Amino acid sequence: MLQLLIDADACPVIDLALSVASQYDIKPILFCDTSHRIERDQAVTVMVPKGPDSVDFKLVNAIKKYDIVITQDYGLAAMCIAKGAFVVDQNGREMTSENIDQLLAIRYENAKVRRAGGRTKGPKKRTEQNNVNFENSFQRICKQAILAKGNGGI
Repeated sequence: MLQLLIDADACPVIDLALSVASQYDIKPILFCDTSHRIERDQAVTVMVPKGPDSVDFKLVNAIKKYDIVITQDYGLAAMCIAKGAFVVDQNGREMTSENIDQLLAIRYENAKVRRAGGRTKGPKKRTEQNNVNFENSFQRICKQAILAKGNGGI
């Protein structure tokens, strides 16, 4: 059975993702640390001790090829892609082996600016269009993952 692994700390689309996942019989798992107790009836919650990247490492260790991951963390996305997972962020942007290097480079440059005392733009206020974009993209990715797993990745 395909799994949906959600980096649930600060994820605004948990309920929307669970609704879509139920349409495809995909098992949802929420990953959070002890400072963010996130639970839903239709999902398994995995809680880990608070610590740097503790959620990320637990999530990566649970991935199987063709699983789907929702995260806004490019570092975590890169590890998931390397394990054969499909990855999407909360706005519907799919992260792939074709675009992850560029996303990581942008993250690195922004971190350099912040370390030097500069400021970078934060995320824009979430809109209903973000939810529509996420749902459309997530539906497509669910179909792709099911097809890929059914075809053995061919």
